[in-house]
Amino acid sequence: MHTDKLPRQPDYEWVEQPACESIHYIQHGVPSPLIRWHQHKEFELHLVRSTSGKLFVGDYIGNFRPGNLVLVAPELPHNWISDLADAETVPLRDQVIHFPAALLRNTQATFPEMLAFEPLLERAKQGLEFFHPDTIAQATALFDEIARSHGLRRLVRFLTLLELLTGTEHYRTLSSAWHQPLTDSKHLDWLNSAIDYILQHYQRELPLDEVAQQMELSQTQFSKRFKRVSGHKFVDFVNLLRINRASDLLAHSDTPITEICFDVGYNNIANFNRRFLELKDMTPSEYRKTVAGRIT
Repeated sequence: MHTDKLPRQPDYEWVEQPACESIHYIQHGVPSPLIRWHQHKEFELHLVRSTSGKLFVGDYIGNFRPGNLVLVAPELPHNWISDLADAETVPLRDQVIHFPAALLRNTQATFPEMLAFEPLLERAKQGLEFFHPDTIAQATALFDEIARSHGLRRLVRFLTLLELLTGTEHYRTLSSAWHQPLTDSKHLDWLNSAIDYILQHYQRELPLDEVAQQMELSQTQFSKRFKRVSGHKFVDFVNLLRINRASDLLAHSDTPITEICFDVGYNNIANFNRRFLELKDMTPSEYRKTVAGRIT
């Protein structure tokens, strides 16, 4: 399984802001040196155009698919890791807009209309995912217009996009409000290495001592450090990965539940059902029926 494993890059991302533009727009495919667990001092509005995989925001772990639209605040670590075959490439996966908080907050005295964006910026401290199909469709069109434009036209399209997101009630917060991760480069680089290994092996039996040995630590040292940096106990982190993967398979495939159980790394159906119920408040079969009803 290809997980965008790339040479290490600095984990504090420097966003080079053109002097003549208020926002910074980029787009990229897979692989890319931008795909890593990182943070930066700007807000980031991120739209996924292709591939599916795992989304990490703060202490949140989830799945993403095309149309995944997320807003993260400054200093909130995040990453999208596509589930691709080895050596598979994708020309366009992400469209991304970075913008400084000062862009909106420093203009509120002159343009009081900018105050309307404040609740959106405040909620983004935990990361926001927008999910209504109409919102995603309109946002996608605006992203494409922003990609084609520059100067005042680009800024106007950007403000229209923020107005769209401010007005929707179809969003959810992602990271825990209490989560305060260790976000210096040393800890982020260490966590990148640990997550790289876990993502490559979580779909089989993956004991703590194996990962600790891979990271050249004792089990106790690894457990304490992983909890401090990621916000999760190691076992809980692996279970979240497995149950989120199972949820995705239940929602988007006809694979039998027993087969999904083994595919995501559990070695008995009773344990799988118990973990699924703990994390989703319903059984796998109930989840499949519920999601099928929403899709159809």
